[in-house]
Amino acid sequence: MVDMVMPPDVIENETLIEQESAAIERIQELRPQLGEDVVILGHHYQRDDVVRFADFQGDSYQLSREGSKVKAKYIIFAGVHFMAESAVVLGREDQVVILPNMQAGCSMADMANLEQVLTAWAELEDVLGNDPENTVMPVTYMNSAADLKAFVGEHGGTVCTSSNAEGALDWSFKQREKVFFFPDQHLGRNTGKKMGIPLEQMVLWNPFKPYGGLTDDEIRNARIILWKGHCSVHQQFRPEHIDLWRKHHPDVNIIVHPECMMQVVDKADYVGSTSYIVDKIENAAVGSKWAVGTEMHLVNRLKNRYTDKQVELLSPFSCLCSTMYRISPIDLANVMENLVEGRVINQIMVPEQVKRNAKLSLDRMLSIPR
Repeated sequence: MVDMVMPPDVIENETLIEQESAAIERIQELRPQLGEDVVILGHHYQRDDVVRFADFQGDSYQLSREGSKVKAKYIIFAGVHFMAESAVVLGREDQVVILPNMQAGCSMADMANLEQVLTAWAELEDVLGNDPENTVMPVTYMNSAADLKAFVGEHGGTVCTSSNAEGALDWSFKQREKVFFFPDQHLGRNTGKKMGIPLEQMVLWNPFKPYGGLTDDEIRNARIILWKGHCSVHQQFRPEHIDLWRKHHPDVNIIVHPECMMQVVDKADYVGSTSYIVDKIENAAVGSKWAVGTEMHLVNRLKNRYTDKQVELLSPFSCLCSTMYRISPIDLANVMENLVEGRVINQIMVPEQVKRNAKLSLDRMLSIPR
């Protein structure tokens, strides 16, 4: 008789499942020991076996604000790197922010770095013939590194979220002729179009080409200069996905995030932030049908929570934030175990000058009406 041998990948998978199950049990033991000294923040896109332990769930800015309000000394942020940085910027001096897995980044935030933006700013100055601060307002999306938020703060600009991008652009145009918007081209374009700005007055800056790959006239005639960046999750949704839903389900409601490409946003019934999507479906009529264009963990959570409605992912394939998925129960248990033993690992630090200027841009955002 021949012995059956399990393939290595199956064995490895089963071992990981056992390790994560053990980590979940350990988290349940550790949480009471840490008490009010620790708050756990879980982003909407986080995997269920991690976000289940969150004291607060929400989007990146909402969570950073919640973290700053609590008396906890330690903030464990189950999100990605830029979110943890924002929690440092907005938090108290005595608070310590921890990212369970230091490899949890954001592909969009990585598409624009400070060196590239400084180069672009100098090239804009060269074309426009004077200090761009007199002509161009820098606006960075929340999904960006702390040093970019600091750059924006130092140059009179603001941060925006997907909820208040229109307000941020309106505020900017009241002060300067043009907006330099980074790193997400889709949010910038969708917002500009909603405000009535012609597409020909919104140009795309490619940081890997001299002067963004644009002519001097294109730069001079532009009202919005969009950075060539995008969200790897929301980029996957396509207009044909909407067409397919409407063909087979004419009564469906299509709701998408504004990080989706313009062709998707134009076909959708509703467009808004993660919080907007959650609220819209929560308050929707019983029996209504929804195809949702955002990260699959949030969609599945809404589907399981609101069983009196039909909630499905817009795309026929899984749209997963793979970088946030790097945080596992094992990572969460590890940082908590170290805290119980008096050690801090994976602390997120922001230099004081960067923190001060980044807070300037975040404070400006708070003053802008949505």
